[in-house]
Amino acid sequence: MSPRRPPEPVQVVKKRRDAALGALVHGVPYIQFLGIRFDRRGDELTSVLPYDNKLIGNPIIPAIHGGVTAAFLEVTAIIELSWSLLWEEMEAGTLDPRGLTAETLPRLPKTIDFTVDYLRSGLPRDAYARARVNRSGRRYASVHVEAWQDNRSRLFAQATGHFLMPEPE
Repeated sequence: MSPRRPPEPVQVVKKRRDAALGALVHGVPYIQFLGIRFDRRGDELTSVLPYDNKLIGNPIIPAIHGGVTAAFLEVTAIIELSWSLLWEEMEAGTLDPRGLTAETLPRLPKTIDFTVDYLRSGLPRDAYARARVNRSGRRYASVHVEAWQDNRSRLFAQATGHFLMPEPE
């Protein structure tokens, strides 16, 4: 029987997880353009779209542009799906996030279809979203995303997407 390794310090585990998430997010330039950030608590991600004037589509209301809302939801779904795959590999010890770069990152899932329900206008303030992976297989995944602003129970948009999973390398 081989001796058990002592558990890693919490700070080392957090640093490894944050490095993996950072590499994943920085591999997509459009995320930086929109200014989307991700708040990580364990394996749960909340995406944050900080308010910026460039996001306004209708200055009379003013309201966040519908395309920005859809992009925010789709980015949240793809990063959540990719994060869940990275999480499994990190926890199994088969992935070292220190070696993750834009070139060495696993390929992202590709969108098959994405349906957005605009429930109310996105107001000129920060927006938040969380995605839930409903099904994730070898070839296909289904994800549901909900976005809110001031009150988690008052969604301003939600979406459902189906994605083609990348083939293992």
